[in-house]
Amino acid sequence: MVNNEFYSHAVHGDFESFPLGDFALEGGGNLRNCHIAYTTMGKLNEKKDNVILFPHMYSGSSMHMKAFYVASGLAVDPDKYFIILPNMIGAGLSTSPHNSSMPFNGSAFPNTTIGDDVEAQHRLLTEKFGITSIELVLGWSMGAQQTYEWAVRYPDMVKRIAPIAGTAKCTPHAWLFTKVASDAIKSDPHWNNGFYTDANAVHAGLRRHAQIFAMMGVCTEFYKRNAWRDAGCTSLCDFLTGFWENWFVPMDPNNLLTMLSKWQRGDVGLVTGGDLKKALGRITAKTCVIAFEEDMFVPVKDCRADQEMISNSELKVIPSLWGHFAMLGIVPEEKKQINDALKKLLAS
Repeated sequence: MVNNEFYSHAVHGDFESFPLGDFALEGGGNLRNCHIAYTTMGKLNEKKDNVILFPHMYSGSSMHMKAFYVASGLAVDPDKYFIILPNMIGAGLSTSPHNSSMPFNGSAFPNTTIGDDVEAQHRLLTEKFGITSIELVLGWSMGAQQTYEWAVRYPDMVKRIAPIAGTAKCTPHAWLFTKVASDAIKSDPHWNNGFYTDANAVHAGLRRHAQIFAMMGVCTEFYKRNAWRDAGCTSLCDFLTGFWENWFVPMDPNNLLTMLSKWQRGDVGLVTGGDLKKALGRITAKTCVIAFEEDMFVPVKDCRADQEMISNSELKVIPSLWGHFAMLGIVPEEKKQINDALKKLLAS
């Protein structure tokens, strides 16, 4: 185990843990003594039919989704809904490389999939809370991958979905991007094939990784217009270090690598023997696919391609210089457009 204070209640706020025991993985084998961390807001009603499930993105946690889009008066309103915010396996708060015991620690942590996350979440909802119906599943980026997986695996359980800036199957371009991001982390000699002992030893690799996200996470026009000022930064260097590096450097490299590998292998078509169209055809949920106009990770055309294979669906495109990271809601009008789209979907 690697002691890393980043993955603590002090940083991420209140969260609970649900034991899964020896959890069978899609790719084979078991994840010993597995647990899934989660946060809830609001109150589950007597009928248990006011549920929203909100999984998180790459490098994130339940804290981030809660902070961005869960509040009284917003679409995801804890005064109306019981909101469950689960944490991905391998992301740091659930069972992950940094908190696992030998011999499954570090880079020896088993390969996990988006499907594994959804099955773990399904057990949480059904076994812990007795939930059989979900009003809305939504998520950004890797959260969108989980959203699609839920709608395909449990079509009779999910009433609405809002996959945001994510695809039902990892595209070749996204696979290449995530490979380069992984290689940046591993380029640090202190990575030591994943068996470092100091939580901050691999900071040079994490800084390279952060700059790749800075390059691809927003659009080229963002830098021409110095739009980093919206984040309170005073210069480009301040933005690169104070925003991007500050985000990634506290994190565990193997946790990030686990998520990147999972991102690369995301494919709801595996449920139907590799047939993506058939898989998306299983979705019965009312669907609003949300895309960001300048997204270089997940271009609008990739979101549209998925949306067009889903009946009872629409595509909402939101313009933003923040590209993929428009979801952070740095620009109030953009956050309002996202929230309005979710309100409309929940009212449908």
